[in-house]
Amino acid sequence: MALGFAEMSSAAASIREGIIATGIDPTSWAYAEDYTGEDEVVTGARASAEDSGISAIGPGAASALSMLAAAVGAKAVVEIGTGTGVSGLALLRGMRADGTLTTVDIDAENQRLARKTFLDAGVPSNRFRLIAGSALDVVTRLTDGHYDLVFCDADKREYTAYLHEALRLLRPGGVVAFDNALHGGRVAEPSQRDPDTTAVRDLIRAIREDDNLVSALLPVGDGLLAAVKRPKV
Repeated sequence: MALGFAEMSSAAASIREGIIATGIDPTSWAYAEDYTGEDEVVTGARASAEDSGISAIGPGAASALSMLAAAVGAKAVVEIGTGTGVSGLALLRGMRADGTLTTVDIDAENQRLARKTFLDAGVPSNRFRLIAGSALDVVTRLTDGHYDLVFCDADKREYTAYLHEALRLLRPGGVVAFDNALHGGRVAEPSQRDPDTTAVRDLIRAIREDDNLVSALLPVGDGLLAAVKRPKV
């Protein structure tokens, strides 16, 4: 699940402290994080997320999602963890104009708020489908090799299972991405061994060691781990 707002704020502060320690100017980091800017629809969705006690993906990671969707010419995308629509809208804005987002969340109220976000942004209702239910119950029923991008931001302890399903769902050349890959600075700290942190480390290891994936861990927001599924030669 996404981090709570207060926890995410603390995580962002920790990340910034780490950036300062490396010699990267924090003003430059903040400038990059806010590079694309956000409109009133997105800020409204973020406010709804805060009111609901969840934290939406950060602005830098949202921009990266839009870019990744555009780079692969995404027409079919799966999102695990709808939230209030911040990440979904970022994906939709990067996708092809005829593309469809399938977004899954266990909380139907989150999806009601996400629907409002998408419609307020002028996204036609035929460009997204909202499915309420357990992620692994839903995605196992989706079509093999049909999707261009899979984005995951839900239960950290299921991240490796999401990866397995994503690789089945993705076409060759498709992209899988995971939010909270730095997990508030805990992933990089060996003494942190709680189940969520351990699960994220397991995911990072699985992706890094898979020769069929080309990956990068991007230090945007709370960390965005992205990988391309290599085409078979």
